[in-house]
Amino acid sequence: MNENVKSEGPKREIFANKSFEETRIAIVEDGRLAELYWERESKGNIVGNIYKASVDNVLPGISSAFINVGTEKNAYIYISDVLGGQKEPIENLLRKDQEVMVQVTKGAISTKGMKVSMDISLPGRYLVLTPYQDFVGVSKNIQSPEERNRLSEIMRRLANPEIMSGKGCIVRTEAEGATEKELDRELRYLLRLWDSIMLKYDSSKPPCLLHSDMDMTVQVARDILSENTSIYMLDDYDAYKTVDDFVSKISPELRDKIRYYDGRTPIFKAFDVEKEIDTIRKIKVPLQNGGSLVIQEAESLCAIDVNTGRFTGNTTQEDTVTATNLEAAKEIARQLRLRNIGGIIVIDFIDMKKAANRHKLIEALQEAVKYDRAKIRILPITRLGLVEMTRERKRQSTLSLITEECPECHGSGRVMSRESLIIKLQREMKGMTMGRPGGIMRLVVNPVLCEEIKRQQDVFERNIHRSFKLSSDPLLSWEDYRIVLE
Repeated sequence: MNENVKSEGPKREIFANKSFEETRIAIVEDGRLAELYWERESKGNIVGNIYKASVDNVLPGISSAFINVGTEKNAYIYISDVLGGQKEPIENLLRKDQEVMVQVTKGAISTKGMKVSMDISLPGRYLVLTPYQDFVGVSKNIQSPEERNRLSEIMRRLANPEIMSGKGCIVRTEAEGATEKELDRELRYLLRLWDSIMLKYDSSKPPCLLHSDMDMTVQVARDILSENTSIYMLDDYDAYKTVDDFVSKISPELRDKIRYYDGRTPIFKAFDVEKEIDTIRKIKVPLQNGGSLVIQEAESLCAIDVNTGRFTGNTTQEDTVTATNLEAAKEIARQLRLRNIGGIIVIDFIDMKKAANRHKLIEALQEAVKYDRAKIRILPITRLGLVEMTRERKRQSTLSLITEECPECHGSGRVMSRESLIIKLQREMKGMTMGRPGGIMRLVVNPVLCEEIKRQQDVFERNIHRSFKLSSDPLLSWEDYRIVLE
C-alpha cells in the first residue's frame, strides 16, 4: 500500500475482521465493496520488509539475480532494481555471496519467488523516505498549484542537505493540508528509523530481517484512513486499541472515526460484506442493465469478455452497445481491485463502429481506475476491438488465495462430458473382453453418470456385445470408475 489517492475520492467505510488465523479488511466505497485486503498468519505480509541478504546467483543472460533472504525460496531482483543498474550490466554490480540490503516489493506468486529491490523506501502517513534517491517531490495527485507550492516550500526548509545527507523523500497525497510541524515530526521519525535499520545492518549477518512493515490493520489506517472515511470499525479489541493508539499519535483529528465492533452478528455479515465476497469466485458478473462480464484469470494474464445479455435498449444498436460498454468499464475497474487482479489484462468490449464512442469508452475506463492504488497502464483499442492494460501486482490475487486447483479438472476448469465418458467406457470394456461373451462384468461409476448410463444401457450392451451389472458409488469423482471382470 503505497501512494494514497486524492482526498476528494468516494466516501469510504472500512471494516476489519480478525479471526481464525486471518485478517480481512473490506473497503466499501459509496455503499459497494471496492477492495479487500486479506492476510493469513501462516503466510504473513512480507511486502515492505527489509532484509540483509546475500547474492546466491547472478544470471547475466536475463539481467537478474537470485537473492537469499532466509526464506524457503530465493527472492529475485531485476537489473532495474539494482542501485546503479541503469548504466552497468548486472554482473558488474552484483557477485555471488555479496551482502546486500533489499526490500520486498512483490510477494511470492504461484511458482515465482518474491521480488526485491535495492532502492529502499520507508513510507509514513505524509512522507515516503527514499534513502538512495537525492530528490524531494510532491505527489502528482495533489493538483492544486497553491498547495503544491506550499508543500514544496515547507520541504525545502525541512529537507535541507545538512539533515538529509543525500537522502530524498516524496510528499504523499495525504499530506494535503498537513502543517509544517506534522511534516517535520514525521520526517525526523523516518530518519531515525533509517538510522536504526543501518545500525542493525552493520551488526548482523545475512540473511536477517532488518525491518518489517506495520500490521495490516495499521497500514490501512496509515494509507487509506482520511477525511472522506466515515468509519473504520474493527471487531478485534487488541487490533482496535493498536489502531486507535496509532491514529491518536499521527492524526488525532481522525481518531473519532475508529470504532470497536462488539455485536453478536459477525461484522462482515452485519454490513453485507460476506455475501459480496462469495461472488469473487464466480466467473460471470452481471451488470445492472442486463449485460454481463465473463472474467477468466490465468497465472499472468486475465481475459474479460463483455456481453449485452438481455439488454436491448430503446434506441439504436450502437447506442445500446455503447451504454453496455460504459457500464462494463466501471464494473471492470471495480472487479480488478476487488479480486486484486494484476499483470496483463485483455478486455473484449462489444464492437462499436463510431470512433467517438471508442474514445469515450477509453476515457470512461481511465476515469473508473482513477482511485486504484495500483499502477495501471491502458493502451488504445486494437483493430480487433480489444483493450489491453496492465495492473501492478504486489501480492497474489484474491481468487488464488481463497481457492486451489480442482482435483476433478486439474486446473482446466472443465471435465469430460457425459457422452465422452460413456464412449470411453464402452471402448475400454470392449477392449478388456475383446468382444468375447461369458463371465460377469460389473461397472461402478459416479451416481449422476450411473443414471445417464441406465437410460441407454441397452445400446451400451449392444455396442460391447455383452451385458453387465451397473452400480454407483458416491465416493467416486466424476471421471473416476471401476470395471470388474469376474
